[in-house]
Amino acid sequence: MDTQWDKIIIGIDPGTNIMGYGLLGVKGKQPSLIVMGVIKLNRMDDHYMRLHRIYERVKALVDQYLPDEMAIEAPFYGKNVQSMLKLGRAQGVAMAAALSHEVPITEYEPRKIKMAITGNGAASKEQVAAMLQRELHLTDDQMPDLLDATDALAAALCHHYESQKPIQGRGSGSWKAFIAQHPDRVKR
Repeated sequence: MDTQWDKIIIGIDPGTNIMGYGLLGVKGKQPSLIVMGVIKLNRMDDHYMRLHRIYERVKALVDQYLPDEMAIEAPFYGKNVQSMLKLGRAQGVAMAAALSHEVPITEYEPRKIKMAITGNGAASKEQVAAMLQRELHLTDDQMPDLLDATDALAAALCHHYESQKPIQGRGSGSWKAFIAQHPDRVKR
């Protein structure tokens, strides 16, 4: 791992036409952009070859940047079951690439990511991108043409924010609270 960072988080916005990725380096509690971009798959006709390409590119990113954690956007339920199935496969292949290096994965709902970045779970992609630009002090030339990249970076930043929360905020609070909630699980 590059000693410049205490932790590196890779964010993935899964897609079968365009998949976004973004890498954040964290020093202390301060996140900074390492790189973001997209994997264009829409020129490939074969769905299975697209999956293979996703695996290869995500694995190459993991090989190159050695992230400590992955944050991935969860597929949202749509009306088209076939599209949902393809998106789930793309997500699974990206996860497998990270798991090949034993990178832990956390999945976030799109609304949770938008809420973490903008304070509005129904924010547009443009609003998310604008807030990322402000939060991470990105210049206009660092902003991508395709918002799939900023969506992926948003997943990584959401994960950073979530990991900064006190453990008490994520669990039962204390042993005393746990024992009170689960008296049958404690030997006396």
